[in-house]
Amino acid sequence: MSRICELTGKGRQVGHNVSHANNKTKRVFLPNLQNVTLMSEKLEKSFKFRVSTHGLRSVEHNGGLDNWLLKTRNEKLSTRAQKVKRELKKALNEADTQAA
Repeated sequence: MSRICELTGKGRQVGHNVSHANNKTKRVFLPNLQNVTLMSEKLEKSFKFRVSTHGLRSVEHNGGLDNWLLKTRNEKLSTRAQKVKRELKKALNEADTQAA
């Protein structure tokens, strides 16, 4: 399983370990990924995602999973998140047609 956040697309970064003698060796910075269950208010269902802690704070700051998915481009989302986004858009369109 790759170390990529399913909601933000954040992945590994490459940098250097720098010694006291200023010797530089390659190293990898991995995102802090957590398995979380997020609730969709519109769909009234919960979904499991592998999300970075930074991404989890961003989702909560933007008003929850539904708002985050609708605002985020598909290129950043995983295929599972894109599927939830399509389901969410479908539910919103059906609610709009019933209201009209």
